Amino acid sequence: MAEQVSYVKEAIKEPLNIWAMVIFLALAVFAVTAAPAGFLAWIAWWLPLVAAGATEALYLSSVPNTPGYRRIVDQRVRRRALADRERRRKELILRFDPREREAVEYLSWMKNQIYQNYQKFTGMSEVPERIRTLDVYWESYVDLLDTYRRRKNHMRSINRQTIQNQIQQTERAVATAPDDDTRRLYQTNLEFLQKRMKTYDDMERSMKRVEAQLQSIESFFGLVNDQVVTMPTPEHISSLDFESLLSSIELTKEILDETAPIMSQLDVADRSSSQAARPPLAQRQ
Repeated sequence: MAEQVSYVKEAIKEPLNIWAMVIFLALAVFAVTAAPAGFLAWIAWWLPLVAAGATEALYLSSVPNTPGYRRIVDQRVRRRALADRERRRKELILRFDPREREAVEYLSWMKNQIYQNYQKFTGMSEVPERIRTLDVYWESYVDLLDTYRRRKNHMRSINRQTIQNQIQQTERAVATAPDDDTRRLYQTNLEFLQKRMKTYDDMERSMKRVEAQLQSIESFFGLVNDQVVTMPTPEHISSLDFESLLSSIELTKEILDETAPIMSQLDVADRSSSQAARPPLAQRQ
């Protein structure tokens, strides 16, 4: 969610505003020490403070509402958000295992190579915004890799074969149940196990989608680098379909958002797996 900007608060925190208030306060202290005691000292103290209050009110009622100041604040907020996002992403990468960090760092190196090669072979000092979107793709790669690794570790904690064995055991129990009431209980348990298996399979499919998306990003970086090195003219790079990759990434993120509740279902189901793996007491006997 985008940060809600308070232009008044930003204006209050401006160094110019803070120093102005300090100066007014210093004038008040100086006036009190210089003025004779009594009523004049009281006037000398309050006059600068009243002037400071009036100046501050005029400042806060006008400056935060000007378009120029708002643009400055918006740019400042964007820079802060960008710096914070970069810091959090670096902290995230440090939590990756060595192989994952190597993949991220290699893709970052390739991105920088693409920028350098473009400047080298075209003689231009600036890389076009179209190619600069590789920054966005690299960030998406890191985010998707983080999601992939966390979900993959979670999936490893679930024994699919155990669930399958439980389904087979329960199906036999349904078939050999001594009465209808017992059969209904086994049937209810069977439905829960089948839903759990479907949830696992849905998550597995989403993981394969993310894995394919990560590979496509890596391949696209290699393609862009090849095109930059061999392009006859700078305009040749426009033939690359940057938009298609971006659309694919956005679709993958939407799928991950849709499967997020599945993770919660697996968490709940997995907590009871140790108990569910054991047959009922009567069945063990």
